[in-house]
Amino acid sequence: MPLLTRIKGPRDLDRLSLEQLDQLADEIRTFLVDAVSKTGGHLGPNLGVVELTIALHRVFESPKDRILWDTGHQSYVHKLLTGRQDFSKLKMKGGLSGYPSQAESEHDVIENSHASTVLGWADGLAKANEVLRKDDHHVVAVIGDGALTGGMAWEALNNIADAKDRPLVIVVNDNERSYAPTIGGLANHLATLRTTDGYERFLARGKDLLERTPVVGRPLYETLHGAKKGLKDFIAPQGMFEDLGLKYVGPIDGHDMEALESALARAKRFGGPVIVHCLTEKGRGYQPALSDEADRFHGIGPIHPDTGLPVKASGADWTSVFGDEMVALGKEREDVVAITAAMLQPVGLKKFADAFPHRIYDVGIAEQHGAVSAAGLATGGLHPVFAVYATFLNRAFDQVLMDVALHKCGVTFVLDRAGVTGTDGASHNGMWDMSILQVVPGLRLAAPRDADQVRAQLREAVQVTDAPTVVRFSKGAVGPAVPAVGRVGGMDVLREPGTDTPDVLLVSVGALAPMCLEIAGLLDQQGISTTVVDPRWVKPVDEAMAPLADRHRVVVTVEDNSRVGGVGSSIAQALRDAGVDVPLRDFGIPPRFLDHASRKEVMAEIGLTAPDIARQVTGLVSKLDGRYDQAHATPEPARD
Repeated sequence: MPLLTRIKGPRDLDRLSLEQLDQLADEIRTFLVDAVSKTGGHLGPNLGVVELTIALHRVFESPKDRILWDTGHQSYVHKLLTGRQDFSKLKMKGGLSGYPSQAESEHDVIENSHASTVLGWADGLAKANEVLRKDDHHVVAVIGDGALTGGMAWEALNNIADAKDRPLVIVVNDNERSYAPTIGGLANHLATLRTTDGYERFLARGKDLLERTPVVGRPLYETLHGAKKGLKDFIAPQGMFEDLGLKYVGPIDGHDMEALESALARAKRFGGPVIVHCLTEKGRGYQPALSDEADRFHGIGPIHPDTGLPVKASGADWTSVFGDEMVALGKEREDVVAITAAMLQPVGLKKFADAFPHRIYDVGIAEQHGAVSAAGLATGGLHPVFAVYATFLNRAFDQVLMDVALHKCGVTFVLDRAGVTGTDGASHNGMWDMSILQVVPGLRLAAPRDADQVRAQLREAVQVTDAPTVVRFSKGAVGPAVPAVGRVGGMDVLREPGTDTPDVLLVSVGALAPMCLEIAGLLDQQGISTTVVDPRWVKPVDEAMAPLADRHRVVVTVEDNSRVGGVGSSIAQALRDAGVDVPLRDFGIPPRFLDHASRKEVMAEIGLTAPDIARQVTGLVSKLDGRYDQAHATPEPARD
């Protein structure tokens, strides 16, 4: 009987021998390759933390002890060891989340999948244990070396180190990568530690030898131990952590179960903040992942488990369209430079980096710094293009507002995976950008509807030198071109009503253009004439919008962004300011966090589909017709 099927909870690990633990690790890797190759998901990161996760659950007692995962994409092994072994619907509706989930298990504490936050959580939980006198409770934070490039992690470390007797274990999962190889000064420091072997062994041997030396041995050892900091800096410069007041243990082989358990047990007993530095191999045990130099199968779709090749070829996606156009722009303009926050490949900048290696800047997982650095680049005479997932721009809002916009810097932010992304769940839907950016003075925001518009609007954006510009697009395959049939101001008309007195002005935002044309077709079947217009630039509202709206009986906006403060709200305000008193109905994402499911399923759940919207618009027009009929009804003659 396989060992894995006998693991129903963490305490089932206690009775296994070291040999059985190694067998279990092999079984887990086989399970992960088989399961994730069918559904897609984060394969490489989880293959790298098998032994580390087993050791954590052997040494600590979850859920009494809180084991926290930064980002959480490496929590699959944790799920397996805490009773969740049905991966058949991983990241699908009704199946396991791709991240820790409080709804799934008491062993999952935080659901964050934005990096560099776990140390702040750990600091707060450790303080809570102290105040509530839970002396037998421990807090363990697992953070990747890539996440340590984020400033939030160092802000937390500064606070953690302030309490020398507050127990907290920080496990640095050092695989030299976040998505791609980790960059920056910290990465170089950790690399130095990786290549240094044997300080603790050296000190232990020295102690043993000197204590057996008569008269001078013990005093000499004490002198040596007193010079520990200087010696460590000479042999392995982990002094950076100890300068902060953090006990440092490591580096430890992250695939040596015995060494891991020993290091974690020592850290658990220490009684203060401890860093345990573990060296792991992303993609371990699966050759296709190890051979993938781009990101070691960080996140994959369904693949053939034997070869690692995709099950089906995918068409051109929004990201690749942007990436190719960036290369074309780079050839034409030497002032165009690019920025990524540790996601060179996922945001489509790999080709640009290959073509212009001296014009690409990877700032690590530090979106706030990236935005301010972009302001500096613009002030210095360049035009930076900062490509980032839409959900991650939330982290840099203050910098967009107070550094880029206030200083009128020509910076272009390209937001990948905007709108409903689906399977990655609540934290990855890019559903807030068009709301939070509405308040930024001077900012211009484009929502391309197809590949042609991505190319055109990116070029328009980089022409702006005195204000921030934003270009946002969806995740996945880009559909066929949606041609314009006319132009009103700066807006594209996608469908004309065929009458001088149209009923509905349907404002289509971004990739929802095909759905809006479908809505118009359904309305036409009900005898409701509709104009469909794509604003292209949704901020600021085009000056032609108000007079165009005034020629219709009702305005309808459709966007894959929160309805609160989104494009619909800004258009409603523009109409009020212009004195245009036309009813407006806005359709978008409700103000709640969305569970993981496919994009199609999420859109159906929130009513953002053509039949749902057409039905509601038909009801609205019918209500207006009823009011008209009532107002113009011929009064009945008075009766004697």
